[in-house]
Amino acid sequence: MEEIGILELTLEQVEELCEIAEETAREYVLSKVPPRRISTLNVTVDAEGTKPITINVDVEVVLSPLMKNFDVEKLVKEATERAFASIRKYLRKLSCKSTK
Repeated sequence: MEEIGILELTLEQVEELCEIAEETAREYVLSKVPPRRISTLNVTVDAEGTKPITINVDVEVVLSPLMKNFDVEKLVKEATERAFASIRKYLRKLSCKSTK
């Protein structure tokens, strides 16, 4: 969980933010593990409030037994970090537009 306090977001912006974060995390996992080796991949992004906005990113990955030596915890952590990086990028972009 990470709290980022900037401008007040519209409902559409919050939805777009969540979609971007979810897509980023999902793409990262799929870039590291072939889809056929993934038993479960759930990415949940929740946003609460508009100013400040609190964002929760939850990545759940269960791999095939054939991937027994793969570090799933590291994969989940990195996917979550990538999702938050995309959130910060999106918010910076909005912040720049609002100051013009």
